[in-house]
Amino acid sequence: MYEHITVEYADRVATVTLNRPEKLNAFVGHMRRDLAEAVEEAGGDADVRVVVITGAGRAFCAGADVDYMAELMRRDDAEEFARLLGAGRRVVHAIRQATKPVVASVNGAAYGAGFNVALACDLRIASESAAFSQSFVKVGLHPDWGGSYFVPRAVPSNIACEMFFLGDALDARRAYELGLVNRVVKDSELAAETRRLALRLRDAPPQAIAAAKHAVYVSEAASLDRMLQYETEAQLQCFATRDARERVRAFLERRPPRDAKS
Repeated sequence: MYEHITVEYADRVATVTLNRPEKLNAFVGHMRRDLAEAVEEAGGDADVRVVVITGAGRAFCAGADVDYMAELMRRDDAEEFARLLGAGRRVVHAIRQATKPVVASVNGAAYGAGFNVALACDLRIASESAAFSQSFVKVGLHPDWGGSYFVPRAVPSNIACEMFFLGDALDARRAYELGLVNRVVKDSELAAETRRLALRLRDAPPQAIAAAKHAVYVSEAASLDRMLQYETEAQLQCFATRDARERVRAFLERRPPRDAKS
């Protein structure tokens, strides 16, 4: 369906792969729009419980294709540049508005927009060879794809400033120490560990996961009272599901829960 994006559905997990390995999966042309559409479709598919985003080859995503950016500058094509920015915003919204968990499986360089795609995801698992950079300053540009929102909420302001001002790369271990990724695994184990994580999420109660995901992000701009009210509403909705009732019975009977549609 897409020129530089592939989507695989298996075991109720949708794996969206940035597939331009010869250019380290750098965004070009309609690739941003296609990624947004792929995530939106997977996120809206009732048979999908988890979405994984990863990259083909030795990189996750190197950000924007700088050759293409230079061409836009030569043409002084601010209109096309604005369209690309809008497509990037659409990707971020698709990830955050999905009612199911979205996992970034970071298999190599995640620079610029690539870093911020990973930050938009709910969970991040990285290989030991992964590297992260807010590299925009190196080409005289400002962070986009939500970087100016995600980074200051993930790290102290002095670290955020260092990342934005210098654009230096962080290795996977440093990213883990800063809380930017959930776990780091050997390169050879990334695919298997990503699958294990995805299957755990797949087998979790979907309505409870959706409500918790919404709570995490709405809480960033909400008062304690608003969150207490939201928790009450969400708990009552989960309480009424067959999934919750099956899991309570399974817990008491000391057995694995059986899949129950809400």
